[in-house]
Amino acid sequence: MTFPSQPVLPAARSMKQLERLLRSSYTHLILLDSHVSRLRPAADLAAAHGKQLLIHADLIEGLKNDEAAAEFLCQTIRPAGLLSTRASVIAKTKQNGLLAIQRIFLLDSGALEKSYALLARSQPDCIEVLPGILPGLIAEVRERTGLPVLAGGLVRTAGEVEAALAAGASAVTTSREPLWKQFEASPTP
Repeated sequence: MTFPSQPVLPAARSMKQLERLLRSSYTHLILLDSHVSRLRPAADLAAAHGKQLLIHADLIEGLKNDEAAAEFLCQTIRPAGLLSTRASVIAKTKQNGLLAIQRIFLLDSGALEKSYALLARSQPDCIEVLPGILPGLIAEVRERTGLPVLAGGLVRTAGEVEAALAAGASAVTTSREPLWKQFEASPTP
């Protein structure tokens, strides 16, 4: 899965940020922190504006990040996809035909090896690696798994975005609004 003409995947941490993104030229948006009661309105707003909403399943207040929650999100909210650190959520997302993005943390060599084993089991459509400021590891994860890689976490500058993309990332996820603006093609009225 790639995100054509979209080197940055903006990640909204609030409904206000999401509402600002609806007026942008971005086609794919990520909803990070949210409350379960705001999911349906967020999904409806995104759909009404022709946006593909990706929801971070682990960061929803009032909803446990398990298979039942993933089933609820897939069947009731129907986003374009889910992000999660949990293999069971990824499996349920794939069963429902939505984009499944496995989030992994590159803490040390041991964590990286455990992540490779997890990825082999979960078979996600895409991987988000955090932190996204490690170009060498972005390239390694892409080569070793053969899956598209998103770079996220601690990406603060345009140079870091460009380094992640040059290392093979399909896109960079970020909640930093200045980077959204800098990498946006051209806003819609």
